Amino acid sequence: MPAHYTWGMWPSKIKHCRECGTAVEHRLPGDGDTKVRAICPRCGTIHYENPLNVVGTVPFWGPQGEQVLLCKRNIEPRWGKWTLPAGFMELGESTAQGAVRETQEEAGADIEILDLFTVLNVVRVGQVHLYYRARLLSDVFQPGHETQEARLFREEDIPWEDLAFRTVRETLRCYFADRRKGQFGVHTGDIS
Repeated sequence: MPAHYTWGMWPSKIKHCRECGTAVEHRLPGDGDTKVRAICPRCGTIHYENPLNVVGTVPFWGPQGEQVLLCKRNIEPRWGKWTLPAGFMELGESTAQGAVRETQEEAGADIEILDLFTVLNVVRVGQVHLYYRARLLSDVFQPGHETQEARLFREEDIPWEDLAFRTVRETLRCYFADRRKGQFGVHTGDIS
C-alpha cells in the first residue's frame, strides 16, 4: 500500500504546495502526528485536508409543520431526484447563514431559520451534513438553476424511493418522528 494511504482514508488530492508551488511529499510530519500529510520539501509547509460541511434546511409549512419543501435536482449527482435545499458551506459564513443562502438559491424560498436539527457524518466522502429546521414565510417558490421544481410534501406523499441522498432520508425520518412526538431535538449519526 502506498505511503499516502491511511486506514479508512483515500489518497491525498494535494499535489503542490499552496505557498510555493513545489511538488509535495506525502509522509508523517515527524512532530508526533499520526497521519500522513502533504508536506512541502522546499518550504516545510504542512497541508491539512479536512471534511467539507454541507449545510441546509428542513423548510416546513403549515400550522403544525405538516408539509416540508423538497427540491428536484437539476444537476448531478442525482439529477432528477428530490432533496432538501442544501449545499457546501462557503468561507465567511456561519453554518446557519450558509443554510439560508442554499435555501434561497435552490428553492427561492423565504425562511426563518430555527434550530440545528441533524448533524450527520459521511466519513467515506469526507463530509459533515448539518440541517436546520426553518419556518417557511411563504408558499411561493422561485427555484434557481440547480432545481427543476420546488414543492411541498406531506409525510405520506414524500417520494422516499426518489430521494437523492441518505442524509436527506434520515433527516426527514427524524423530522416526522419528532413532529409526531410534538418535540424536536438535535439528531446526530454516521452515514456509512
